[in-house]
Amino acid sequence: MTRALLVIDMQRGFDDLEFWGPTANPDCEANVAALVERWSADEEPVVVVRHDSRSVDSPLHAASPGNALVDAVAAVEPALLVTKNVNSAFYGDPDLHAWLGERGIRDVVICGIQTNMCVETTARMAGNLGYDVTVVLDATRTFDLSAEVAGVGAVTRTASELMTTTALVLERGGFARIALTADVI
Repeated sequence: MTRALLVIDMQRGFDDLEFWGPTANPDCEANVAALVERWSADEEPVVVVRHDSRSVDSPLHAASPGNALVDAVAAVEPALLVTKNVNSAFYGDPDLHAWLGERGIRDVVICGIQTNMCVETTARMAGNLGYDVTVVLDATRTFDLSAEVAGVGAVTRTASELMTTTALVLERGGFARIALTADVI
């Protein structure tokens, strides 16, 4: 066993579009389910990561029903369940880096939510830690984002633009390969 599937924050709270806003890639959940099914069939480790928000107003707060994993991910018995309250799965509990190292796992395949937040941060850290990283882009999704940025002004990006930008930065920055579900199953 030299590779693991990292399933990032596939939680019901991300279905709350009134909270998060418009999203992209409606096929994300089905693609994640296909990856989980393949890894399980091949008896390769599936690591499930869950975001336990510290904000009581968040749909991802531990006391919120939105903290629950989506059905396809909840149905799998993970080799490891990591809980976190920051963007990177490498800053969760238990220690993902130590767990992977103890098993000699050097290849990680990453999917989940949000493409440009927790997926990207985990992929960047994995690349910096020396893992061979693949991000399955069509098994991720994110949401439109707007903010006032100092020195720039109002900035708005659609979920699709954010996914494309993340793919470009990860690939060209040397952090990860970008693939599609059909490429890895």
